[in-house]
Amino acid sequence: MATVLVASNRGPVSYVLGEDGSLDTRRGGGGLVSGLSAVSSQDSVWVCAALGEGDREAVRRGVGEPGVRMLDIDPDVYADAYNGIANSVLWFLHHHLYDVPREPVYDAEFRRRWESYRAYNRAFAQALAAAADEGAAVLVQDYHLALVPGQLRELRPDLRIAHFTHTPWASPEYLRMLPDDIREELLWGMLGADELGFHTSAWAGAFAAGANVEGTGTRVAVHPLGVDAEELRALAYRPAVDERLAELRAEVGDRKTIVRVDRTELSKNILRGLLAYRELLTTRPEWRGRVVHLASAYPSRQDLEVYRAYTTAVAALAEEINAEFGTEDWTPVLVSVKDDFTRSLAAYRLADVALVNPVRDGMNLVAKEIPVVSEQGCALVLSREAGAYEELGEDALTVNPFDVSQTAEALHTALTMPPSERADRTKRLATASTALPPQRWFLNQLEALGNPT
Repeated sequence: MATVLVASNRGPVSYVLGEDGSLDTRRGGGGLVSGLSAVSSQDSVWVCAALGEGDREAVRRGVGEPGVRMLDIDPDVYADAYNGIANSVLWFLHHHLYDVPREPVYDAEFRRRWESYRAYNRAFAQALAAAADEGAAVLVQDYHLALVPGQLRELRPDLRIAHFTHTPWASPEYLRMLPDDIREELLWGMLGADELGFHTSAWAGAFAAGANVEGTGTRVAVHPLGVDAEELRALAYRPAVDERLAELRAEVGDRKTIVRVDRTELSKNILRGLLAYRELLTTRPEWRGRVVHLASAYPSRQDLEVYRAYTTAVAALAEEINAEFGTEDWTPVLVSVKDDFTRSLAAYRLADVALVNPVRDGMNLVAKEIPVVSEQGCALVLSREAGAYEELGEDALTVNPFDVSQTAEALHTALTMPPSERADRTKRLATASTALPPQRWFLNQLEALGNPT
């Protein structure tokens, strides 16, 4: 039994099944892992889903890390809940990504998948109810588990429950696209919590505008997750990163750099970022041969066709720009379409300009990470639709993410920013970015529930 519980789709550890039947343990990182370390492992339990065959085999064998409980959910139920609802419906709703003349279509197949989403959430609620001490604090994470607070409240009314949404929240108009009964169930699930956390006041306000919060006993709060500066700098200055930085410097030479690091996620707006860079080279020919765009694009959700097509389009557009402007000794775009965190950290250190232009983003930690580790200071070109804009907008060059021409002009302004101004802005950006590091972010939410530890 535990006094502090965390629930999330992905846990802090995963298992890989070897050909000989052995299980290899892989430990994860990130804000939640760091945050939970602030409480005693003897008093905490992390409930998560078994995501692959290795995880499921570990559950079957009874192998596990202390304080971690994996749920072996039927793979078909999981696929429907995770890809069919969480990533194909809720993600698209909250990020306003639908091609409205064609989608969404809420039909019998959608409702069948919603039943799986409900069952997936119920498995978490039941596991949490079984593992929690009387009056324990439960922190439920993200849109995958939006029904858990309501379901858990029915099972264990004594518990103190928080839910944190790491994405934006859909505007009331967008949320009304959902079938009425499904929208009501979604809001019922969320309002089972004592506190609902969001990264920004904009997302908290969107929820409050689309839900009848008054009289429910649910508080809506803002906890903007920040960066652990010490941990990030330690990662960024490892020997492996030094080696990759030397390789990038050899490719870039003495040219200026525009850096972006994203998953190939539709909301990240990588294509318009590349179009803005192409327009910069077209309208400001003085930058030809004098700047390199370092783009890291981690393939994301490649089991969904729309994401595979988007990833292909990113690589193709980068090739077009290189073909149009490149010379024998200058490649305008150096794009890496693979998961390469070491390269990303090296690019952070090399950045003169950071380009973060999502169409809609819950936070975007890249906007916070680059100013913390950039060696010479960087100018941040930032979308006003990124959650990070609320904290960083004053010292960034703000852009409308749909306005390619404005973004191109902002890139020019960033590249020509005087070094002293760039250094001053970077210092203020780094201070704001590290104001609420993961441990503090986590503890603030526990304290809001009445931290029992």
